[in-house]
Amino acid sequence: MKEPFGVIFLNMGGPDSLEAVQSFLFNLFSDREIIHLGPAFLQPFIARFIAARRAPKSARNYARIGGKTPLTAITQAQAEAVQHELAKRNLTVPCVPGMRYWHPRTPEALKKLSEMGIRKVVGLSLYPHYSRATSGSSIADFLESAMALGIETTTIDSFYNHSDYINALKQSIEASLETLRAKYGGLPPDLTLLYSAHSLPVKFIQEGDPYLQHLEETIRCLEAKTNLPGILAFQSRSGPVKWLTPATDHMLVELGQKGIKNVLILPISFVSDHIETLYEIDIQYADLVKRFNMRIHRVPSLNTHPDFIRCLMNLILRQAQEVKWLE
Repeated sequence: MKEPFGVIFLNMGGPDSLEAVQSFLFNLFSDREIIHLGPAFLQPFIARFIAARRAPKSARNYARIGGKTPLTAITQAQAEAVQHELAKRNLTVPCVPGMRYWHPRTPEALKKLSEMGIRKVVGLSLYPHYSRATSGSSIADFLESAMALGIETTTIDSFYNHSDYINALKQSIEASLETLRAKYGGLPPDLTLLYSAHSLPVKFIQEGDPYLQHLEETIRCLEAKTNLPGILAFQSRSGPVKWLTPATDHMLVELGQKGIKNVLILPISFVSDHIETLYEIDIQYADLVKRFNMRIHRVPSLNTHPDFIRCLMNLILRQAQEVKWLE
């Protein structure tokens, strides 16, 4: 290997305690890449008001899943797993998490690598499907922070059609189907596959954001391998703007009204467990469909799935070779 390089695993982050929820929300709503709250100079004040108003409810939701996000620990585990796999190939590449809205934040992670003598860093977005609100914001933060430290950078902003990523999703679906076969003595005949992705304002798509196109390509690649068709819906919308539809909760109600009793949900835009999977799907949506006697079966998040770790490692190797950081 030439001069050593490091990797920052870029993700959203989340509160590490119930006391941190309001500050986390303030950081989130202060980001104009996600939402414009009035003129730029007023956004911090509006964000502080919204964060204070939403924090009590959000804290109650986090309390239901252990009092903090698991996202930070999972991202750390992913980074360590990739670092371990690279070490098997005689490559010493420090890998650390860098969060957009809570600790360890990306500037902190870059400083840590800089203090280790690392002057070249790959910024790896853990959002499979590019959007300016997710990968775009995280990468912009990464590049700005790296420039301030004089660190050379290269970035990976999506991996929606990477073969290892698709294989990891396929294996996760197949494992869930096997679990259902064992539990019910066969697959429920009405089992319906529902892909649930984080929603996005329609305006973003109209302005050229490729997020929806990336999602549809992931589904096309996945269904070519599984021969199992599904329905795409969107969760986690907030605010008065027009969001991508159909909404996941609305789709579940529609399926329930049609008499569907078994739904397999694949949280397709999420690679790690966090509030959207553990609370929104596992608790909120499960409660929603009780009136239909519907059972929600969720495909586990990828987290540290071996094929997903292989995907991340291969993305890093390919990018490092492309910029000639590796022989």
